[in-house]
Amino acid sequence: MFTQDAVKKLSASLNEPEWMLEFRLNAFETFEALEMPSTAEEAWRRTSLRRFKLDKVSPSINGDAASDAQLPEFLGNQLTTDEAGGNMLQVDGVTRQFEVNSELTDQGVIFCDMHTAVNEHPELIKKYFMTDGVKVSDGKFAALHGAFWRGGTFLYIPKNVKASAPMHTVLWSVNGKTYTHTLVVLEEGAEGVFMDEYASASGDDTAIHNGVIELLVGDNANLIYAGLQDFGTNMYQFNHEVGRVGRDGKLDWVTSMMGTRLTKAFQTLELDQPGAWGRMSGIFFTNGRQHLDLDTQQNHNAGDTVSDLLYKGALRENSRTVWQGMIKALPGAQKIDGFQANRNLMLDKTARADSIPGLEIEADDVACTHASAIGQLDPEEIFYLMSRGIPRKTAVEMSVQGFFDPLMRRIPFEGIRDRIFDRIVEKIG
Repeated sequence: MFTQDAVKKLSASLNEPEWMLEFRLNAFETFEALEMPSTAEEAWRRTSLRRFKLDKVSPSINGDAASDAQLPEFLGNQLTTDEAGGNMLQVDGVTRQFEVNSELTDQGVIFCDMHTAVNEHPELIKKYFMTDGVKVSDGKFAALHGAFWRGGTFLYIPKNVKASAPMHTVLWSVNGKTYTHTLVVLEEGAEGVFMDEYASASGDDTAIHNGVIELLVGDNANLIYAGLQDFGTNMYQFNHEVGRVGRDGKLDWVTSMMGTRLTKAFQTLELDQPGAWGRMSGIFFTNGRQHLDLDTQQNHNAGDTVSDLLYKGALRENSRTVWQGMIKALPGAQKIDGFQANRNLMLDKTARADSIPGLEIEADDVACTHASAIGQLDPEEIFYLMSRGIPRKTAVEMSVQGFFDPLMRRIPFEGIRDRIFDRIVEKIG
């Protein structure tokens, strides 16, 4: 279970250096000192963990990944017109397949699993791992992750290097105990594209994914990141995700969430220097008794910065979604432009969506706007399509596609758009 001895066994099984063991033990102390989140806390007020029992899950100590795991055919398929320069498949945090082309390595790009990075690039990991992005102190699940993380991806692009091809990682969970860490670092003037997929089959036993994503974009750097999640309906996901952007840097951050029984994700954009630009595009579809809670922050820590968030979701049956967003401008952060919008499409009257935008502005020369909407399919629109000979199911699919289209057009790769919409059609049923 979650004990100090388990931390030591995990670190030993990975043959980690002493400094990482010390990091894990310090994180475990923080984990033990913090209470489990409850609905008494504002951030968790609409998400109860009453049905989730942490003692029913445990960390993956010995890398008991199934080497013969059968993955869906679509996982790992090419998602960009440019062939991926690096591909990695992990099962339960253990790397099963890996390749990276020599053109990327000749550029000085580092693309590897996190455990290789800890041992072969300690100076970079010590500098960036849970220091500039997510912190162990961010909450009980962040501390749990710091103590028991296993698997994940490290991508490092050096100064002024434009990575010659996209990178692509697939995580497949079999044992239901995944604590993966994604760390992407772009130095000044660097450019890169990274696609990060997470999935599992559904099962009867409670499963957990306790993940961290850190996207660190340097001055005048440009990162396109797409995270695609499609876990099984027995999975409880607790994620902390942070993107930091330096002077004149750009982060185009795409999130797709289709799976899990329950998801609670904290997604924070930090715009640290003038000229920083960040765009967050989120798409989700829930059905059954799924519960999805997204807590987004757009922090303008300097003036002359731009953030643009658009999250869209569709809901069926008895599912529920929560989106709570905040644009924050620090004192002196003048001439910022912040926008956030969340729009929800209810496909059944039994579904529920809570949409809560917010502004916290401590500067007086800003352009900040927010919007939210919850609506249903227009019956007249469906009737019109059916009157033209279109079957009802196809008419509904067309209307849902039209709803998501403004967001889809923000996604720069057709392969990703097709993957997401194919999954939406499946969930429409």
